[in-house]
Amino acid sequence: MTARVIVGISGGVDSSVAALLLQRAGESIAGLFMQNWEEDERRGPCRADEDRRDAVAVCAKLGIPLYLRNFADEYWDQVFEHFLAEYRRGRTPNPDVLCNREIKFKTFLDHAHALGAEKIATGHYARVDCVDGRWRLLRARDTAKDQTYFLHALGQPALASTLFPLGDMHKADVRAVAREADLATHDKKDSTGICFIGERDFRSFLAEYIPARPGPMRTPDGTTVGEHAGVFYYTLGQRSGLGIGGRRGGEGEPWYVIGKNVADNVLYVAQGNANHWLQSRRLAASGPTWVAGEAPAASFRCSAMTRYRQEPQACSVELDATGCTVVFDAPQRAVTPGQSVVFYDDDVCLGGAVIECSDAPYGGWEMRDA
Repeated sequence: MTARVIVGISGGVDSSVAALLLQRAGESIAGLFMQNWEEDERRGPCRADEDRRDAVAVCAKLGIPLYLRNFADEYWDQVFEHFLAEYRRGRTPNPDVLCNREIKFKTFLDHAHALGAEKIATGHYARVDCVDGRWRLLRARDTAKDQTYFLHALGQPALASTLFPLGDMHKADVRAVAREADLATHDKKDSTGICFIGERDFRSFLAEYIPARPGPMRTPDGTTVGEHAGVFYYTLGQRSGLGIGGRRGGEGEPWYVIGKNVADNVLYVAQGNANHWLQSRRLAASGPTWVAGEAPAASFRCSAMTRYRQEPQACSVELDATGCTVVFDAPQRAVTPGQSVVFYDDDVCLGGAVIECSDAPYGGWEMRDA
C-alpha cells in the first residue's frame, strides 16, 4: 500500500521523531533519505554514510519502508553552482534557502508525489496553517530553533503538501521522545554549518573551487595592517581568522571585516564589535518571494531578520521595480549582501528577498543609486 506521507529522514534526531509522531498519530508513512552531496572518498569517511546508516536504523525500528535517493546532480546544478557564483562576486550566499526551495520542497516533493504520496514531512522547526484558503508559514513554538528564516521561499503548493510535526515542540522534548522510544539518533549531535562542508575548514574547502588570491588588509584610512588569503573567504562582521590580533602594539579592540573590494582585492577591517562601519539603517534586496503568492502591499510595516537567530527587527518595506527597500527603526549590524532579509507579521513569515547592498559605509548603497 502506498504511504500517504513520505518523511524526509536525514539520519538526525529531528526527522526521526517527526516520523515517530506521525506514526503514533495513525498516518501511513514511509521514509526517504536524500543524498544531496557526493564526497571524494580520498578525503576520508563521508558524513552521509553515517547519516544513511542511522536513517536505516530508525526506519527499521519504526517498521516503515525507506527509500534511498541521490539528488546530488540536482543539488550541484540548482544550489552549489549558485553558491560558488556568489562567492566569486564577493558575496555570502545562504545555500540552505536554495536547498529548501529547490531540493527538499521541490525535487523531494515531486518524487514523493511520483511515489503516490499526498504529502511530505520533515523535521524542520516551523508550523503551517490555512486561513481563508491561504496557507501560512508560522514560526515554531521553540523560537531558539525556529527555521522559518530558511523556509521563507516556500510558496503555496509546497506548504499545502508539507507537514512539520515538530512545530509545537521544544528541542529538549524532542530528544526526550527519541530517548523514550529508544531511537538510535536520540543523543546524536545536531549538524551545524553548511551541509556539504561538514567538519572541514571552510576556507580550505572553498579554495578547492576558488583559488586563493592574497592581498592587503586595510583600515578605512588606508593603513595596511595585514594580508588576507582572498577576499572571497571572508564575510562582513567576521572576527576569527584575520590573523591581525595584537597588531599596532596590541592596543584597542578586536578587528572585524567591514568591507570587501573584489576588483582591487582589498579587505577592509576596523576595530570594535559595534564600530559604525558595520552599522546600517537601510538595505536594498532583490528577487522577493512571498509565501502567500503576493506581497502584503506596495509598502508596509513589519519586522525582519537579516540573519538566522536574530530577533526580528521593526522596519518599513517599500517595493520597487527591482525588489524592495527596507528601512529599519534601529541600526542593524553587518547586513551582508547575498544573505536573506526575511519578513514577519508577528509569528507569520511573509516571505523574503536577497540582500544586495546597505547604507553602511562599505555597503555599496551609492553604487545602487549610480
